[in-house]
Amino acid sequence: MQRSLPGHGTTSSSSSSAHSALSAVRRTFRPSPSPSLDRADIDDEDQELDQELELADLADPRPWETRAPLKHYGSHHSVHSADHGHLPLYKDSHGNAHGHGHGDSAGLGMETRQRRAQAQAQYGEKEGDVTVSETDVLDDQGKWQKGHLAGPGVGGRRGLPPKQRIPGWKGLLMEHEEWVWTGVYTLLSMITRYWRIGAANYVVWDEAHFGKFGSHYINRDFYFDVHPPLGKMLVGLAGLLSGYGGGFEFKSGVEYPEDVPYTAMRVFLASFGVMLVPIAWWTAGELGWSRWTRHWVTICVLCDIGWLCISRFILLDSMLLFFTFTTVLGLVKFHNQRHDAFGEDWWLWLVFTGWSIGCVCSIKWVGAFVTALVGVYTVEDLWDKFGDLRMPIRTYIKHWIARIAALIVLPFIVYAACFKMHFLVLDRSGPGDAQMSSLFQARLRGNDFAESPLEVAYGSKLTLKNYGYGGGLLHSHVQTYPAGSAQQQVTCYHYKDENNHWVITPPWNADPVDPDRPIRYLLHGDEIRLVHASTGRNLHSHPIAAPVTKENWEVAGYGNETIGDENDLWVVEVVDDTHRSRKDQEDGRIHSLTTRMRFRHKELNCYLRAANAVLPQWGFKQVEVSCVKENNAKDVHTYWNVESHWNDRLPPGNAKLYPSPFWRDFIHLNVAMWTSNNALVPDPDKEDILASKPYDWPFLHLGLRMCGWGDGQIKFYLLGTPVVWWFSSIALVLGTGLVGWFLARMQRQYKDWMPGEWDRWLYVVKIAFGGWFFHFVPFLIMGRVTYLHHYLPTLWFAVLMAGHVLETFFFGSPKRSARAKLVWFAIWTGAVVLSFWWFKDLALGIYGPVNEHKGWRWRRSWNIYN
Repeated sequence: MQRSLPGHGTTSSSSSSAHSALSAVRRTFRPSPSPSLDRADIDDEDQELDQELELADLADPRPWETRAPLKHYGSHHSVHSADHGHLPLYKDSHGNAHGHGHGDSAGLGMETRQRRAQAQAQYGEKEGDVTVSETDVLDDQGKWQKGHLAGPGVGGRRGLPPKQRIPGWKGLLMEHEEWVWTGVYTLLSMITRYWRIGAANYVVWDEAHFGKFGSHYINRDFYFDVHPPLGKMLVGLAGLLSGYGGGFEFKSGVEYPEDVPYTAMRVFLASFGVMLVPIAWWTAGELGWSRWTRHWVTICVLCDIGWLCISRFILLDSMLLFFTFTTVLGLVKFHNQRHDAFGEDWWLWLVFTGWSIGCVCSIKWVGAFVTALVGVYTVEDLWDKFGDLRMPIRTYIKHWIARIAALIVLPFIVYAACFKMHFLVLDRSGPGDAQMSSLFQARLRGNDFAESPLEVAYGSKLTLKNYGYGGGLLHSHVQTYPAGSAQQQVTCYHYKDENNHWVITPPWNADPVDPDRPIRYLLHGDEIRLVHASTGRNLHSHPIAAPVTKENWEVAGYGNETIGDENDLWVVEVVDDTHRSRKDQEDGRIHSLTTRMRFRHKELNCYLRAANAVLPQWGFKQVEVSCVKENNAKDVHTYWNVESHWNDRLPPGNAKLYPSPFWRDFIHLNVAMWTSNNALVPDPDKEDILASKPYDWPFLHLGLRMCGWGDGQIKFYLLGTPVVWWFSSIALVLGTGLVGWFLARMQRQYKDWMPGEWDRWLYVVKIAFGGWFFHFVPFLIMGRVTYLHHYLPTLWFAVLMAGHVLETFFFGSPKRSARAKLVWFAIWTGAVVLSFWWFKDLALGIYGPVNEHKGWRWRRSWNIYN
């Protein structure tokens, strides 16, 4: 018998699998059976409904997805309405419900049927006392239940069911909703990032550093900086593509000349900031949030004036943020592919994540913080798989190999490749030579090291390079120690200077160097004096504590050509030669660049050492040189080699004798970067009005003036959009508090979650709070000077937590109607947009006297006004 369905003139059809699911659905959502109800009655009822559904399915040839308007697919309108007694699929213009009759599950969407079948498997058979309401399983935002956090479609991509089509432009827009909104947000991001980007025609803030580094790449001059090279190479590329010739010095506050295409360079680098907004849209979608939450999070990224301001200049921060965002995107994309291990998309996003890690660490070492987040996620994931007894051991080992290859080996290859390219491009001698080893410098064009005489002799003038990583050149100047011996300071200095020159001189009781006599070469075991070429002082040590390393003896400059004592004598001890065999070293001669040697004080038996201990301001922040009492033959900070060498009586060397291995140069430069980074500590003798403390950042205690504050220039003030920063910081507390609240309720046997939902909710908390923790806490314990822009990568994770809190309480709550969600979305989004609009000129440029712009001082600590 054929039965018509209420609300339609035709009957419906479905597959046998849907029929089975629908039967399960009916059983799932029936009331809990009364003890007086016979089981046979229930079975008869089930059989009757099954026959009814089967007959209905055969009558209607239309596929399931064409029976409801597209705009209501999976929406709140499909939730069972007790008032109307049926499950409406859509409503007409008069508000009348159209759909299948009460109790008829055939009209439900496929997603709903699948979810109900799953609920039946979990609750219907095992926990008859648990009644699952329909609003618990219906998704009012069109998300599909796939067993993992993903929207509709394949691989976590959101969109419409593959068979659903609506003709016309409306259907096209809805079918490609993901890319439509991507285009909209990209366009809005371009407008905000590029608007008036070239208005300030002068060097703003750290453009003085990074613009100059870009010039070095164009000129191919070697330089030194505390950051890895990828970001600065991209700055150089921006200049090259813009037609910049590399001749501008980028002095702070100086107006750009007409031949410097600073606007084009800013646009190139701002493009990385543009992409933050669509990446935020994609990431929010992969976290499984409703569309309201996705839009709100994306608008926060679009409208934060901190991210906006930092993206509009020739700086590294836009690239750092870009690769931080892509790393998080890759991580959540990979997480959503875990159901298809070793599939194409699984490999794609795993490799993408590893590539992003390599890139973000190659911009700034701050990228190591998001790397830590990926690492902790990976450890937890592998630990969970270790407890899966169904997984074969071979498969588990493959998971380890895949992650080691993609998340450790690949990032390291990307990181090392950036340095290799850095060395290949910068092949000329430049201002950063002294930070590198002598052998590395010898290969640079314009450097005369390789032409220096090969063998060192008495009377030779030379420079001595400390062989320890980050070591400098032995140096002295006329200034004296303020305490201790009060004699002339001896330090290590990382730049070329005439005060680095020393002369190999015989001891007091030996004959002086006679140019008319045969050359006497410097040998292993010789006693010598090292005389400072500029001041004539002897390198000297005595039993007085060093100024910083108190357990060592002080090293100073003392006496002159006629005044001195036995404390001026040093014994040469050869360690080895990096380019000669042991047999060739038997002559005991000292070779430039390649021979490593130590200087032992004859009287005190201590060794000349420079270990990157930094002197106070009276020592010009140079490296302390001391005499260490311990004889540690493996202490490379006691190793020295001859770098520059001048002696008219000796023939020049051969550049082919001095190859420099890449990996030694790679390690040397990274250690030098680490050492210099640690030296960026606050100076207690100076007040840095730009600096701030990490605990100032979450609630915007201080901003940052990025330029001069004169009335006649365009001014920029680095600050965040207050609503975004303040609420995201509060959300971190709320999110972690919710974890404790739900754990307590679970312990008391409350059932707040459907199967798997708690793990998915907690996963987002781990990503958001874990990322924030790894980015924020290190700044609390590091000693270097910090500024507000250091919080900008951290802010992304706080915004994710804010979105998760709003999803939990407002946009994803089944207790709120669609209208209520729309109202709340308007309130929260309006607060962000209005706050952005109020402060937008801080990022786009303040024209005229700043005191004429009222209403910006929301906190007394903000130094916006004069």
